[in-house]
Amino acid sequence: MGWYRIPLRTAPKVVAVDYLAFYQPSAFGERGGQIEFVAEVRGHELTTRGELLKDEADNPRAKEEYYKIQIGGLEKLKEPVLADKWKRITFLYTTGEYLLKAKTIYDLVVDGDERQVLWRSLRERAENEQLYKTDLPEVDIPPEVLMTLLGIKEVEANYEIKDLSNDDFD
Repeated sequence: MGWYRIPLRTAPKVVAVDYLAFYQPSAFGERGGQIEFVAEVRGHELTTRGELLKDEADNPRAKEEYYKIQIGGLEKLKEPVLADKWKRITFLYTTGEYLLKAKTIYDLVVDGDERQVLWRSLRERAENEQLYKTDLPEVDIPPEVLMTLLGIKEVEANYEIKDLSNDDFD
């Protein structure tokens, strides 16, 4: 398990995906110009480059925001997806089915009605990711502990209750 970073300024619109496929540029020598590995996405968070790369605290981009994508182990595709005419790739969305059948990067492009379904699914996922979720268990807190936590000193106090039923609020 590890992580992958994406600068916020160049990130795709949705990072809540199931898998990342890694394009290997020409810097990989004979293994360049292809997608050979994928990794399961296990979560993501927004942070700064400085937090991600503590050894590079003096980097001019240290305060820039980055997505930190938590990933599982790299999985090798049965057959690499070749770049063919595509030489530089940033981000594109596809499906697992397309990825497993693709011979070239062009084969990953989702067109027509399927593209609309894919985008709808990605939008829904992005919206659901923004919902506040917690994994905290439900707990009954005794009143005296709750009072201490909230800084309440008096158990009973005399409060004046005003009847507002006949007041005019215009």
